[in-house]
Order: sequence, then C-alpha cells, then structure tokens
Amino acid sequence: MTMPKQNDVSRHIVLTSHPRSFGPKPIPIKWGAADPMERGPIIATLTKQVHRNVIGTHSGSYAIYRALAVASGALQSDHRADLTNTSPVEHIGPHPSWADPDKIVSLDPYGAIASEVFASYCQQGYDIRPTIAITQAHINMPELQDAIDKGRLQVDGKIMKPGGDLVVTKAAVEPVWYLPGIAKRFGIAESELRRALFEQTGGMFPELVTRSDLEVFLPPIGGVTVYIIGDLAAIADPNKPVAVRVHDECNGSDVFGSDICTCRPYLAHGIEVCVQTAQEGGVGVIVYCRKEGRALGEVTKFLVYNARKRQEGGDRADAYFARTECVAGVEDMRFQELMPDVLHWLGITRIDRMVSMSNMKYNAIIQAGIEIVERIPIPEDLIPPDARVEMEAKKAAGYYTTGDVLDADDLAEVKGRGLVE
Repeated sequence: MTMPKQNDVSRHIVLTSHPRSFGPKPIPIKWGAADPMERGPIIATLTKQVHRNVIGTHSGSYAIYRALAVASGALQSDHRADLTNTSPVEHIGPHPSWADPDKIVSLDPYGAIASEVFASYCQQGYDIRPTIAITQAHINMPELQDAIDKGRLQVDGKIMKPGGDLVVTKAAVEPVWYLPGIAKRFGIAESELRRALFEQTGGMFPELVTRSDLEVFLPPIGGVTVYIIGDLAAIADPNKPVAVRVHDECNGSDVFGSDICTCRPYLAHGIEVCVQTAQEGGVGVIVYCRKEGRALGEVTKFLVYNARKRQEGGDRADAYFARTECVAGVEDMRFQELMPDVLHWLGITRIDRMVSMSNMKYNAIIQAGIEIVERIPIPEDLIPPDARVEMEAKKAAGYYTTGDVLDADDLAEVKGRGLVE
C-alpha cells in the first residue's frame, strides 16, 4: 500500500499545559449561552495548536487510532475534513434546554450544526468539526419480524416496511464535557474532578490541572447513539405520546445473544414499544450509551462472570452485586447523572412510556426535570432462563417491577448455570 506523503508541517512540539507557552488567548466558550456565536465554537484541532480552546480531541477513544494512522504514514497530520453534504438530514432544536447551563453539561447541543453556525470562524481558518452527526437508515432485527408475525406490530409502509425494515433517524453524539457543570452535577469541587481525571488517565491531559482557563474537555470515551422512530416534531408536541428506552451497551447480549442477561431482549422490547408509539402518531427514542459492563469494561465483566459461576453455591441472585464489587471495587460506574443530557438535547420534557426497570435511570431523569408517566418492565416471557439471577437481584435492589420481590431466603435459591465445560 502506498502511504500518503506527509506535508511539510512543523515538527516542533508545542506544549499546551501552561498559558504562557500556549500563545494568544483562545476563543472563550460561554457555556449555556442561547446565541451560539456568544457561546463560541468547540475548537479541538491539532494542526493549529494556537486555536485550541478545549482539552482533549475529537472522536473520543478513536483518537488513538488516528494517532496510529498518522504515525504509520497512512494519514496526513494536517488533514482537514471536507464537510460538503454532511449536514444533518433532520434538524433537532434549538430547544430552551440548550440555553440552560445546568441541563446540558456532557455534550455540545450545537455539535450537529457547528460548521454551519460557526461558518464565519471557518472562513477565518479555524478548523470547526461536528461532534454530532444525524442521518437516516433502516434497521432490521429478527425480533421485529417476529412481532409482525404475531400481530404485535403492523407493517404500515412508512415506519415499518415489509420484511421487518424499520425506518429510523439516528444521531451519533461525541462527549463534550463542561467541567464546571460536571462538577456541579456530581456535587464535587471542580479542582477535585480535574485532579481525578488527570491522575486516573495516567497524566494524559496535563491541562486538566494546569489550564483552569480551559473549561471544556473532550474525554477519550465512547459516546451515545440515538435512534428516533416516527416524527421528530412529536417530541415537542404535548398532545403526542413519547416512548423512550435508555440502553447501556452490552456487546455480548446485544450483538451475540448471550443469555446471562436481559439486555438484547429488553432492547428489542423497547424498540417494539417505540414502534407502537410512533404508529399511534407519537415518537419513540432509543438512547444507546457506550457503557459496556456498567462502564466497568468487558474484561472486568467477564472476570465477574467467572467469579459468579465458580463461587461456592454457584451463580446466585443474593450474591449478584457482591461479586461485582469484589472484582471492581464498585457495583456500577455508569453514573446516570449525565444520561438525561441527551434527552434535553432532543427537547424531551415528558416521557409517556419509559421502557426500563432501572431505579438509577428513573431517578436521574426525574431529577433532571423530565416527567415519566408510565414505566414498562420487561415481559416475563422475554427473560432468558440464565438471566433470572440478574433480574431477581435487581428487583431486590430496588428496580421497578409489577411482580413480587423475593426475600433473602428465596433470593438465595435463584441460581444460574455454571461455566460451560
């Protein structure tokens, strides 16, 4: 393969960890300003360090692959994206929540239209890149065709097409953290947040502790994908129903159908409820968050699986959370406090059908000022046999249910299968 020739750019390394060595003062960001020009653009370009006004870089964890591409010669370090015809196929907002610095702190509400609203900066040579992309697509899951065959879903030719093709608008959202707002959301000092981020990333971003003037951070983590089913305008219409499923990534179940948890069945059920709601004239929203293994990671998740199945007495509901904490030191690191931000970006103020049993998600959404009318648990017949351990443990821990919650003795009797030998 022929590698592109690198342009003759300066090989001088510019450290950005101190304002004096950084050069001119960057364009300020006034987070929460209603006018995007007053708010200011997110500038994370690496080709002109003098322009940067944030910590971190675009693409989250994928920035590491970009570094590898540059180092190997496959990508020119000063490549600038040609954004012709990349604008959103559907426009979202602006909504009143965009101008509230307390409601959105973990994404840029102008991220999908950044190159448009900040066109004047682009003309001055600033490299303004989107942090949100919105497109349209068809998705197809066997469960949807099964729901059609059993009469729970109808083929209408617009939302649900023959063959089980579902028409969706989807948005990819990169994380953009306003550090003062993040700290306030968690009730901690911004200095403590910055120090923890600096130390727990191995000192990867020294600006976190040396550049208090830079208040926005693009963290190297996964983002969110939003799937919207039905009419986007229905989201803001108080007379039309809105269904929502907030789903945290579970690759083993979502993609490969592992039966140790309810993730894929619940995701499929959530999509089904969203389709039904859209076909009633409303809209359905699936929020898919990249938080594999409760944000503990897949390696930790698999270690916990082994610990659960090998412990004395086998996999048991009464020890479900304890085994996770033994390995990871904490039961859950998803921290749903940031999750409602994407709902505010969409303009959601009321959820008529919340397809979730999670008390953490429910509490976070309610505390964010969004009304939830009805909570929908997963139907009993969709729970895989080996997922009973998880389900009964979660219900005992406070997850929403319309059924019975087992006491300690009965909980200990709920067991799963051991390791497959």
